[in-house]
Amino acid sequence: MSATTAAAKPDGFSLGRLLLEGRAFFALIAIIAVFSFLSPNYFTVSNFLIMSSQVAIYGILSIGMLLVILNGGIDLSVGSILALCGVVAGAMMQGVTLEWAGVILYPPVWAVVVLTVAVGALVGALNGVLVAFFKVPPFVATLGVMYVARGVALLMTNGLTYNNLRGSEALGNTGFNWLGFNRLWGIPISVIVLAVVAILAGLMLSRSAFGRWLYASGGNERAAELSGVPVRLVKITVYTVSGALAAVAGLVLASQLTSAGPTAGTTYELTAIAAVVIGGAALTGGRGGVRGTMLGAFVIGFLSAGLVIIGVSSYWQTVFTGAVIVLAVLMNSIQYGRGGRKS
Repeated sequence: MSATTAAAKPDGFSLGRLLLEGRAFFALIAIIAVFSFLSPNYFTVSNFLIMSSQVAIYGILSIGMLLVILNGGIDLSVGSILALCGVVAGAMMQGVTLEWAGVILYPPVWAVVVLTVAVGALVGALNGVLVAFFKVPPFVATLGVMYVARGVALLMTNGLTYNNLRGSEALGNTGFNWLGFNRLWGIPISVIVLAVVAILAGLMLSRSAFGRWLYASGGNERAAELSGVPVRLVKITVYTVSGALAAVAGLVLASQLTSAGPTAGTTYELTAIAAVVIGGAALTGGRGGVRGTMLGAFVIGFLSAGLVIIGVSSYWQTVFTGAVIVLAVLMNSIQYGRGGRKS
């Protein structure tokens, strides 16, 4: 083979390469086509909006997971942080008792949201400190925090669920269900929140110095450190953001259900990881983007909803979802394993 041909080959059109790199998009189109054929109720605007509001929770979690995976880590605690933050919000909506003052405070909803996100960010920062400063492997650190967060949620509620989080006008804490039920221009608020988070994350990764630091440290941490990248700060930041986004997802879920329980979000961390992988991110770090992750979240959400609509057993839903994840990992191995890691 001549040098000219060898140089031109990578730039030539390849159907296989196109299908491989655009697999999440093509999978989503195929899912919509198949379920639209199987059920007349699938391909409707109202159903797409309902499915999108459910996907919003997975999508918000997945963006935080993407940042962690780009850094070469993993966060198994997001599902438990979601549950803990939902319980924290539920507890505040029920009233905060100050025994020393003999009063019960009912914080306004905006204060509940801010404090809940702060709790999520704090737990995420704990993950970051364990990984960055104490050199605990991300899998072990986040696994431990996963159990701690879930345990604290169970202790706070004694295993029960906070119900009726709509608030009371007399107490001045109404509006919690606005996030989960209301619509703006016909679009669910949760979908708008997902869009805003996705846009901000995309701009951060593509237009900011932090984005360049993140890709550099995920691709080659030692080289990035020698180049002056604040590797520890990047690690702590991505885990903190992941925890904060898990809190946002917990607020959305609790608002949609108007209740908060300690068992919420079970296995959601695996769904978030699956969305990132389906979207084409490399689990070794340094490769991936928000657009692919969003497509991955919609693939999982639309697939699950379609299976429910056509009456497939929940057991088979688990089988299909697992098969999609395994296939996505296999395709990632093909994409990134051919020529080693790409710069």
